[in-house]
Amino acid sequence: MKHPLPAQPRHIAVLRLSALGDVCNLVPTVRALQRQWPGVRITWIIGKAEHSLLAGLSGVEFAVYDKASGLAGMRRLWRELADVRFDVLLHMQQALRASVLSLGLKADVRVGYDKARAKDAQHWFTHRQLAPHPRAHVLESFLDFARLLGVEDLSLAWNVPVPESALEEAAALTGNAAYLLTSPCANPRLRNFRNWSAEGYAAVIEHAWAQYGLKTVLTGGGSTQEREMGERIAVLSRPEAVIDAIGATSLKGLLALIAGARAVIAPDSGPVHMANAMGTPVVGLFATTNPDRAAPYLWREYVVNRYPDAVRAYMHREPDEITWGQRVRHPDAMALIRVDDVVERLDALLARPNDRKEEERPDEA
Repeated sequence: MKHPLPAQPRHIAVLRLSALGDVCNLVPTVRALQRQWPGVRITWIIGKAEHSLLAGLSGVEFAVYDKASGLAGMRRLWRELADVRFDVLLHMQQALRASVLSLGLKADVRVGYDKARAKDAQHWFTHRQLAPHPRAHVLESFLDFARLLGVEDLSLAWNVPVPESALEEAAALTGNAAYLLTSPCANPRLRNFRNWSAEGYAAVIEHAWAQYGLKTVLTGGGSTQEREMGERIAVLSRPEAVIDAIGATSLKGLLALIAGARAVIAPDSGPVHMANAMGTPVVGLFATTNPDRAAPYLWREYVVNRYPDAVRAYMHREPDEITWGQRVRHPDAMALIRVDDVVERLDALLARPNDRKEEERPDEA
């Protein structure tokens, strides 16, 4: 017998700890739940960095779990929520750590992915599973949770808050200059070959400066890899065309920079989805990741897509012969992206009316 789903939930738990891009893609589902049930209480169990990005999201209570704290941190969170019982828990993280964390949360019904999409045996930890949705984009997979609950209006909205302090942080870096934003490095996880070349970025920076008078703001974290990439790009570029802000912003400051940019250029990483959430045009650079699954959702037509070529060159198969979403684990795959590919997409973005930018304005907090 299936566990019944609440017809009129009063308190919903959303369990999604990471990552930055994924939590941005999840916000429209939260907004859909709020439209369906105005006043519903939503508690989002979220990671520490991800919380700093979304802090202040209207109508949402956050329970923060620092993944570095391990089981001790789980116990602290369980104590924090010991007196709370949720009508429904939306288990939206396909990871064993999140499933273990879910065990200490009280809920009448737990909803997770269908068996085909569930990783780390997530379906063992849930009462109800989503209907199958093969070949779904990540954002659509999140909306499937709202669909299962009977939500009718699945239109996309974000309204992620950006505090005045973050706007000031961004303005101190850019002044009154018109600019592009480039975040050249993705998460440096093992065999995560998502980064394009410094030479490629420098050529695009030169084009933006020479053709449009646009500076390029370089952003990223403070890791050695990111700093070295930024330094290499700066050496290859005109000094007046580059503002190196790598390691120099908070996540809210980065959101503010993205909101003010004419366009964003980046590989498959948090900033392309942050740009999508802020309504900022974005050129995503994809070769090792399937953009049909993970591209910035509103800007998929502007993606530089060399994923099929990479699958053929380095996996020796056709894209429809491999598992949906499978990555190309080869260090040379991103070299399939040509400067002309990126310039062509950027020119197309800069030539279009600025209509979508008007639809998604950041909320000032």
